Amino acid sequence: MSLEERRKKDSKESSSEEKNKALNLVLGQIERNFGRGSIMRLGDASRMKVETISTGALTLDLALGGGYPKGRVVEVYGPESSGKTTLTLHAIAEVQKNGGIAAFVDAEHALDPVYAASLGVDVENLLVSQPDTGEMALEIVDQLIRSTAVDLVVVDSVAALTPRAEIEGEMGDHVIGSQARLMSQAMRKITGNIGKSGCTVIFLNQLRLKIGVTYGNPETTTGGNALKFYASVRLDIRRIQTLKRGTEEYGIRAKVKVAKNKVAPPFRIAEFDILFGKGISTTGCLLDLAEETNIIIRRGAWYSYEGENIGQGRDNTIIWLDQNLEIKNKVESIVKTKLTEGTEVSSNSMKALNNNPENDVIANNIKKIA
Repeated sequence: MSLEERRKKDSKESSSEEKNKALNLVLGQIERNFGRGSIMRLGDASRMKVETISTGALTLDLALGGGYPKGRVVEVYGPESSGKTTLTLHAIAEVQKNGGIAAFVDAEHALDPVYAASLGVDVENLLVSQPDTGEMALEIVDQLIRSTAVDLVVVDSVAALTPRAEIEGEMGDHVIGSQARLMSQAMRKITGNIGKSGCTVIFLNQLRLKIGVTYGNPETTTGGNALKFYASVRLDIRRIQTLKRGTEEYGIRAKVKVAKNKVAPPFRIAEFDILFGKGISTTGCLLDLAEETNIIIRRGAWYSYEGENIGQGRDNTIIWLDQNLEIKNKVESIVKTKLTEGTEVSSNSMKALNNNPENDVIANNIKKIA
């Protein structure tokens, strides 16, 4: 190596060392000014992998890539009596089951504690607030998030977050855009704290119809556009069928479309049963997936497992599985193993996304379910 080349090499090394020193100085200064973790190298981040909360429905967990993402905003919207509140109560039950703390901001003043308890919610330890105004509700949400002690906050619903100006005004007064401004300000304020605390915030929302829309979908959600942008996951839940035994109605069949997902592939679809007074039928979800993965075979009205008929009709098969817990647990274990290995199930639109590399993320999160 010539003398000039050695000088150039030494010059580059010294320049690199000076840059590293300067970088370490400024990083240290930023952390002293704004706190530890305010800036970091992406490779050093402890939360690169997004953790999830189970939805209570195995089919929906698959569609979401593991469940509701922690430290993110989620919006659940749909028409009346479609299962929005039931879906969030199951999420609360799952959080409490794992030793977490959940809060329910009941802006609609319509929470039924008896129904919540029947879904597995520990109502004794559930934090409940029934705020008078939208500002009060969102301030409570912000303080709960800042505490870092709460794992899940549910707001029911955005449509019921009435601005103080509207409540204090006269009936019939026009306060145009006040709710949209309130939501926009709230989302700007709480989003950063949500990410730092790891708390998941689920907003329930109602549907409205746009006036004068001739082409396209006239449906829209309340509260302006801010929530649509800030939400990492948006779920559109619909009632597609009423479940009956003879003339008696005992539940509904719900379909959830993942309208937006920033942590896994979107536009997947999940279906499950919601039974009146009992909530999501976990055994029904298991039977659907066992049938799609060919663990339980259906021929006509009969369902069979390992060559033996176990029930005539879907309802009787679900009852049989609930009565034979050992076989049910065995079927569940096989189903989860197959799903972890990447077996496609059409109900979650896995086939349509077969060539998508992001499915590797899904497979990793599904392992947590198993």
